[in-house]
Amino acid sequence: MIQFLLLVMGLSFSRVEEVNLDQLQSRIHTTSDTTYVVNFWATWCRPCIEELPAFEALSRKYSSEPVVVILVSLDQPQDRLTKVEPFIRRRGYTRSSVVLLNQPKPHLWIDQVDSAWSGSIPATLFIRGNRRLFGEFQFGGAQLDSTFQSFREGRQ
Repeated sequence: MIQFLLLVMGLSFSRVEEVNLDQLQSRIHTTSDTTYVVNFWATWCRPCIEELPAFEALSRKYSSEPVVVILVSLDQPQDRLTKVEPFIRRRGYTRSSVVLLNQPKPHLWIDQVDSAWSGSIPATLFIRGNRRLFGEFQFGGAQLDSTFQSFREGRQ
């Protein structure tokens, strides 16, 4: 009912799907020519929040190309409805796919994302085919776009 009312009022409803690591990995098709940009963040992480607009802008800029931006929230599953969805809705993030990773025991799955990952956020993974580039730092808008272009062109 809330979704319907928001649509009638001309507002978007940002549904954040809860996924496990296998479900997240199934969204990334390494056999395609699509470039995936997977950003790990949380609502309580200030550097994460500061860089999110750059990911939304990247998604918007390349919307007509095979580019998929996935924002992976590492907030607690019980915070999906009370913190994550309202956060996404308030900021108007509609271009990027937003999911909440519900995968207990991070020490068991972090290496599956990237063996160099210490677990700190923000962290970003670029994937295209069998190529991967992982970064464990905060991106600025120009830096994200430059890194993305270099990766997509095979220079990184």
